[in-house]
Amino acid sequence: MSIELDLVPAGLARAIDLLPLVDHHVHGASSRDLTRTAFEEMITESDRPVPEWMTQFDSQLGFAILRHCAPVLGLEPFCTPEEYLARRARLGAAEVNRLLLGASGVGHLLVETGYRGEEILGPSGMAEASGVPADEVVRLESVAERVAAAGCSAGAFAGRFAEALWERTRTARGLKTIAAYRHGLDLDPEPPTREEVAEAAGRWLAGGGGRLSDPVLLRHLIWTGLERGLPLQFHIGYGDPDLDLRRSDPLLLRGLIERAEPTGVPLLLLHCYPYQRHAGYLAQAYPNVFFDVGLGLTYTGARSVALVAESLEVAPFAKILFSSDAWGPAELHHLGALLWRRAMARVLGGFVAEEEWSAAQAVRVATMVGVHNARRVYGLGQADEKGADGT
Repeated sequence: MSIELDLVPAGLARAIDLLPLVDHHVHGASSRDLTRTAFEEMITESDRPVPEWMTQFDSQLGFAILRHCAPVLGLEPFCTPEEYLARRARLGAAEVNRLLLGASGVGHLLVETGYRGEEILGPSGMAEASGVPADEVVRLESVAERVAAAGCSAGAFAGRFAEALWERTRTARGLKTIAAYRHGLDLDPEPPTREEVAEAAGRWLAGGGGRLSDPVLLRHLIWTGLERGLPLQFHIGYGDPDLDLRRSDPLLLRGLIERAEPTGVPLLLLHCYPYQRHAGYLAQAYPNVFFDVGLGLTYTGARSVALVAESLEVAPFAKILFSSDAWGPAELHHLGALLWRRAMARVLGGFVAEEEWSAAQAVRVATMVGVHNARRVYGLGQADEKGADGT
């Protein structure tokens, strides 16, 4: 759909602009000033150095930064990368974070803290920089690796992990697994036996612990997380080359989804690009499945409208959430929200213009996806939310 922004009903555009979005999966903003090299390495999912003959600014994300973030920092849209980075350096990291996070209009942050946390703001830092509440999402693999680093026997691992997880998540809102990175989603859906866990833990600990990639232990972490009862997020699809994209298709989780359904624990499929239609099918088919298109919006930039349109095809609207999955430069946090708002306005505005939806239906769905669904799933309540019409 390619409806122009000036054709979007004014009331719908305003309602979407005013939504206090719940970013249900985000990481912290960078707490330090960034060189050009560091900045460009953080606006790509590649883990390789940027070749000297190119710049990451020549991408959908790079163009979106120069178009939409430059005015927030006091520059004209479409300035050069050099002008943008010079302005960013003059302002300093703290002021850049304050401006971009504040301009995002996000009303609540659920911050996942398991990746390079020493380089970014934690939940309290994000709350201070953004001026809105920020709660934590805990990564299962990080907890297990800390248990191993602290020292324990193979037979004691399962119990120690369960104890550590409950203690670590006393105030957390959710859990996350990166099994897609560590093995792939083609895991046996059944919970492993105690003997299987002890044997796998023995192999892992004998090798010094460290990065946890054993499929038996990953299954154990997931099932222990389900016992904990908090909403459980799964990395799906798009990511850096550490990931085998072929094995991050959410359809591979069907057996686990069905096996976990009686627990009632919400399963959140994150990002999903390029498998957003697969995720939409699962969200339609299974009551415990929810999804978002996350950082896919940021990296597709001007094409994010198509991604949002596909996410709205078959899934019930109560099963779709908003997230940015931003990590590092606050530009990613700002663009996650801004591009979602613009894409939703264009897609839903198209439905209204074509007389398929009413404007009231469009506002209600945008509010559900951007705000209400996450508040319900994570038990956030409605205290700091604006009205259901976004005003």
